[in-house]
Amino acid sequence: MLHAQPDQPPTGPAPQNQAQEQAAEPAAPSFFPHPDASRFFVAGQSNTILQAHGPFHSPYSGPNSLLSRGEYKVSFIETLYLGAELLRAPQHHLELLYNEESAGGRGISEALGLAGFTNLDVVRNPTLGSKPYLARFILHGIFGLGSTTVSAERGPFSLATRVPERRLEFRIGKMSLPDVFDLNSIGSDSHLQFLNWTVDNNGAWDYAADTRGYTVAAIAEYDDRTWSLRYGAALMPTVANGIDLDWSLRRASAQNVEFEERHSLLSGRSGAMRILGYVNHAHMGLYREANAAYLAHLDSTPDITRHEHFGAAKYGFGLNAEQELAPGVRSFLRFGWNEGQHESFAYTEVDQTMEIGGDLAGKRWSRPNDKLGLAFVSNAIKRDHQAYLQLGGLGFLLGDGRLQYAREDIFEGYYTLHAWRGLYYSLDGQWIHHPGYNRDRGLVLVEALRMHLDF
Repeated sequence: MLHAQPDQPPTGPAPQNQAQEQAAEPAAPSFFPHPDASRFFVAGQSNTILQAHGPFHSPYSGPNSLLSRGEYKVSFIETLYLGAELLRAPQHHLELLYNEESAGGRGISEALGLAGFTNLDVVRNPTLGSKPYLARFILHGIFGLGSTTVSAERGPFSLATRVPERRLEFRIGKMSLPDVFDLNSIGSDSHLQFLNWTVDNNGAWDYAADTRGYTVAAIAEYDDRTWSLRYGAALMPTVANGIDLDWSLRRASAQNVEFEERHSLLSGRSGAMRILGYVNHAHMGLYREANAAYLAHLDSTPDITRHEHFGAAKYGFGLNAEQELAPGVRSFLRFGWNEGQHESFAYTEVDQTMEIGGDLAGKRWSRPNDKLGLAFVSNAIKRDHQAYLQLGGLGFLLGDGRLQYAREDIFEGYYTLHAWRGLYYSLDGQWIHHPGYNRDRGLVLVEALRMHLDF
């Protein structure tokens, strides 16, 4: 399962300048108020998603294929957000953040057969069950570097309501890296916006995480009036898509750095661009070695796990931009690339991704808390990865037994309706061409109904 964003504008912990303050969306209505004056924060959410697809063309399938017969599945996730401010002065702010979470139900085809899977809330290992678990436990500090302060949106990831315009921020503890990196106010929130893994996150960013989407990390961030710089080090899982983390930083670790510039291409509108780079060190295998061993009859089947090496390095980068076009009309894009020779290890099986989309606020038709969104994403894998799947190899998500390669193209659209206080309903459709990069299978239409409660 991947991280589940809380119901607030996913633009980082706080607006950093006046333009952002004006452009940031108001917090989503909830059932209960969250007073700014209190040192404590208590909130919660519940997200239930019904997804289904009908039969589609499939001359063959394998162990990790999207089922072609048609199916429906229900997933649910509940999160309790707690926070306590230990220091409250704007220049020196310190807080503890705690999340308890429960995730249950299933995804279609047990979350197999798609690189851009259709539901961000799904746990990829259903044997874990729905027993509550610790999702986040973070010590978050803010240290001012000047006297000027700006207002900030109070929420589950940051409780301060005013922060220094120039500041250092530190986070240490258990968290999800997309809580801080690769944020996008149009395409990061799976509870009120898009559902697809490679729409809400950069699919080529193989970010450090266990199978539920969390890791232990330390992140440092510098924020100025118009730009920010972030660096984070995190623990990697012991095996691909594993639940256990490797606590030896000498053996395995993830390094992430991101530069963000808040600049608009249009006068009087808000905009931002983010450039992300990462390097993962872990016990990873090489697709080329697995392919060669199979072709030399050393392995009975292509098996990447037989060719893993400690200290293997996987690296990549991403571009993330958003731009307000008119009041209530916004666009965004992402591009991601990784070297693709080492196995997909923590997030999904994507070596390159391109995405474009946007949203339209319901204020135009007198529904200020409604939203319409559209996005298109195209995912790809490198030649060694393609050959591995063509020969019958299995990744932790993909494996049709053979492969006629093509890019996996996904178009997603949603409409979110605000029903009452913290109650929301959404209709979502995802049209998937070449599921699992296989031109022999598909087209697939996946429909979804989402109910969201914000407490």
